[in-house]
Amino acid sequence: MTMTTKRASQGAANSNDAAFASEEEFTRIGEMARTYGVTLRALRFYEDKGLISPKRDGSTRLYSRKDMARLKLILLGRKIGFSLRDVKQMMDLYDPSGSNTKQLRLALEKSEKQMTRLQKQRAVIDEAVAELSDMMTIVREKLESRAPVQASAGR
Repeated sequence: MTMTTKRASQGAANSNDAAFASEEEFTRIGEMARTYGVTLRALRFYEDKGLISPKRDGSTRLYSRKDMARLKLILLGRKIGFSLRDVKQMMDLYDPSGSNTKQLRLALEKSEKQMTRLQKQRAVIDEAVAELSDMMTIVREKLESRAPVQASAGR
């Protein structure tokens, strides 16, 4: 369930700051977990690690669009094999008003290293698949050559 709340500046009646106030949508932890296919525990863990920072309304965690965007980046980073430390380093360099050159360079550097790791893993997996396939062929051939012997032995 997405809920819309007003910022504190909107609560001030007849305030000159009203022009700067805007509504912000927040999502509760359960909806956030369902939407992104993660557990409540994972969301709390990411919060403990400083990767996301939901607002609190009592004991209720309220996630902003920024938190949602950060969670998408966390999940993408984890999917492609980055550590949470790597993901945090890259996200922490984000500056909404800057060019983010340092962030982009770091992301590219880490991505190149991860690509090399994944390509090596793929080569190892391809070799294992080929060996397993060869072994299965040998086992099938042995079973086929022994099948008639087992059929006559059972009589």
